[in-house]
Amino acid sequence: MGSHLPALTSRHDIQAAGWSLDVLTALIEVPLWIAEHWWLLLITVAVLWGAGEMTVRHLATKASIERMALELYPSPHFDPSLEEIFRRGVQLARASGSLPWWAPRRCKSVRIALRADGTRAFRYRIEGPAGAESLLRSSAFGPAVRTEKAKPLRDKKRTHVVRAEFVLRGRPIAALREVPLVPDPLQPLLDAVADLRADLGDLAEISIDLQRAPKWALRGRRWQLMNEARRRERRESERAARWVRRDAARVEDSLAFQLQNFFTPGWRGSGEGRRLVMPPVPHRVDRDQALGKLAEDAHLVRVQILVQCSSNIEGRAQARLSQLLAGLDVFGHHAEWSTRMRQIGPVRIGADHWPFRRSFEERWTTGQCRPPRSNWVRLEELTGLLKPPTVHCRLPVLAGDLPTFTFGNPELLLQGIYRTPDGRRRLVATRAEQTLFEISVGKAGGGKTERALAQAIALAHAGGGLLFVDPHRDSWPRSAPFLAHQPIMQRIALIDLAVTGPKARVSSWNPIDMRHQVAREAVVDAVVDGFSAALGWEDTEAPRALTILTEALTVLTAVNQAACQAGRPEDQATLFHIRLLLVDAAFRTAALAAASGKLGEASHSWWTSTFPTFPAESYAVVLNPLGRLARNPVTRAFLGQPAGAYNIRAAMDQQMIVWVCTPGNGPNDRLLLALVARDLLRAGRSRTDTPESQRRPFRLYFDELITLTGSSPETWAAMFEDFRKFRLRVHGMTQLLARLPRPVQLSLLQNASSLSTTTGSRSAITPITSEWGDRPGPDEIVNLERFSHYASFTVDGRRIGPIQIEGPHLDDHLAHLAHPGQVRALEHAALARAEAHPVTEAAEHAESQLDRVRGFLTRHRPAAPTTRGARLTKDYT
Repeated sequence: MGSHLPALTSRHDIQAAGWSLDVLTALIEVPLWIAEHWWLLLITVAVLWGAGEMTVRHLATKASIERMALELYPSPHFDPSLEEIFRRGVQLARASGSLPWWAPRRCKSVRIALRADGTRAFRYRIEGPAGAESLLRSSAFGPAVRTEKAKPLRDKKRTHVVRAEFVLRGRPIAALREVPLVPDPLQPLLDAVADLRADLGDLAEISIDLQRAPKWALRGRRWQLMNEARRRERRESERAARWVRRDAARVEDSLAFQLQNFFTPGWRGSGEGRRLVMPPVPHRVDRDQALGKLAEDAHLVRVQILVQCSSNIEGRAQARLSQLLAGLDVFGHHAEWSTRMRQIGPVRIGADHWPFRRSFEERWTTGQCRPPRSNWVRLEELTGLLKPPTVHCRLPVLAGDLPTFTFGNPELLLQGIYRTPDGRRRLVATRAEQTLFEISVGKAGGGKTERALAQAIALAHAGGGLLFVDPHRDSWPRSAPFLAHQPIMQRIALIDLAVTGPKARVSSWNPIDMRHQVAREAVVDAVVDGFSAALGWEDTEAPRALTILTEALTVLTAVNQAACQAGRPEDQATLFHIRLLLVDAAFRTAALAAASGKLGEASHSWWTSTFPTFPAESYAVVLNPLGRLARNPVTRAFLGQPAGAYNIRAAMDQQMIVWVCTPGNGPNDRLLLALVARDLLRAGRSRTDTPESQRRPFRLYFDELITLTGSSPETWAAMFEDFRKFRLRVHGMTQLLARLPRPVQLSLLQNASSLSTTTGSRSAITPITSEWGDRPGPDEIVNLERFSHYASFTVDGRRIGPIQIEGPHLDDHLAHLAHPGQVRALEHAALARAEAHPVTEAAEHAESQLDRVRGFLTRHRPAAPTTRGARLTKDYT
């Protein structure tokens, strides 16, 4: 048995050796096979990679389809804190992951889209997964930012398009600059698109995609950075050690060292003379210092910034891209944003070139985020981009904010000349239907009236109706050359009450004219309110004067109504017949008899029982102001005609152009202004008899509001409060807002659609700048040049401005409308339309009106009645 053991052992060893040899042979043959069939392995890897990529693309496309977009509208006083902006960034980062588990990482992102197309400043949009809509709507900014569902973007194809992708240059751990919030960090980007022109197809878009940092990628990046830091520290230690040894060797080789050792006893054979060199030990790498902003996981995101600029004009898109690049430079410090380019020799290839253009367009369209490896930032570095423009941002005024004015367009209202950031000057306008009340303040000669005249002239040429009230008459000769056109001559009327000389012509107005079927109560109330406002009558202080005037006007309006019904409007009574009614018993008896069928029992009773008890001197309070009006030939001629030509209600409905030049500021003038103002308020309110859709717009211009409103402040305040409802628009001008009556001030400021000021004193300007929050402040406005204004406007429900504009100058910007040779024809047509007559002739006609009214009352005395009312009339006669 023992003889068989060696043989068996040898056989097992041979089998083991053969198996090992086979394994070794197979291991050698595998690389040889791979080297021989490398193409097969390459195809397999490519197929697997392609299948995986196709699967990822399919899933990413499916997930990207389910995206939503919100548009943010900041309020004019939006001023967030750093904490609010940071919280908003945290919301965006969390919302980026609101996708199903199977969604690839590239589609787990939130996009901040800034878009400017020349019609308005940057539109600030948030795009993200549909599942994060509720999170994105709950903005950390609160009510200061309004969030709405964004409409789909539809763009026309532009001829020239340029693209760019941004990469973070610098040390991977370096941070961007901490940009302060004042001024707004978005200001450079807004300045870059301030001169966009929609008519040229200009378009600029910036997309900022945020993605939460993936853990595995972050760990790999940290491992890489730590290894680099350790290698760098070892290299520094080795370099320091070499320098130490080199310095030691240099010392030992020096003559001084050798002499010292030579003269030192026992230096031969002794090692004490040699210097001991200790190389520096590498320091331990500090993790926080080596990793920098990547040391902590919280609030770390990857960023992808894509920019696309378009235009129909060659070169404009490229120039816009360069401006946006400069705008992003504000964030640069140790790290900075720069365009992502590949250098191949002298050729630089970017997002506009093959093969990178396809990837850019895919990410641009789908919102997928595949940023460069270096684009790691913390939310604190992006505070300037995580919010819409704030109150500290100077927004450009584009055509979409303030439309460009075109002559002949009745829907636009000329406002002034705005200088764009690129130096162009354009006439800007507001929408006429939205410009309800305008206030213009500033020193005399600053350009308030010139700007209002330019607006009124442009409105007249566009077919609009207007009333221009000027207490000084300077506006009429200034504007006449620009209104001297045949279409305007057919609908213009000049009511000039500041005339002088025997050849002067004046129009006429009978405040108690009953030809126009106006309710007698409304006419009586308008006149009584005008007297009470101008003379300061109150129910507690002058009840008798109010009662006497009211009852007298009630009788005279009834007489005039009877005259009109009889076809004798030329026999109507005027305000000057109030004196006869009160002091002439025969005239009073005849008037009461003629009006008996139209007076109520209360009026009859007052005239029979109350009036006879009044002493004669009690009429003086009513007759004295009427006597003053009668002694002035102009006011006597204007108010003493039975059938007046001035009818502001008809002018409103017929889109007429009415120019009223009022006299000075004496007692007579204030009473006349009060009557005109109250009649204007009555006429405006009377438009309730017309359906709102059929009320034609009419614009009112009031120069020198201090003069106009002093006599009847409550009447003027009511105009500024009520006229909006009747499609009447008001433009008021004054040198000092503080000198206006308090009710007028409050109504103007409360309802102003447009507020403007020229230069002036600080005390005069401060009430206006305070309405704007002192942006700009009084110091800036005090230094304005002549014809320069700061103004705020309301367009589409938004306040635009305040911005600096230049008031249009008639001789420059409306020179093409000037026809100085037709001024005489214009004045002739305007006076003819106002039925103006020479003052002397009209005054004589007013004097003779007494006889005509007496004749009418005599001829139309009613027959003896049988009713109770008739017996009262018989008693009067």
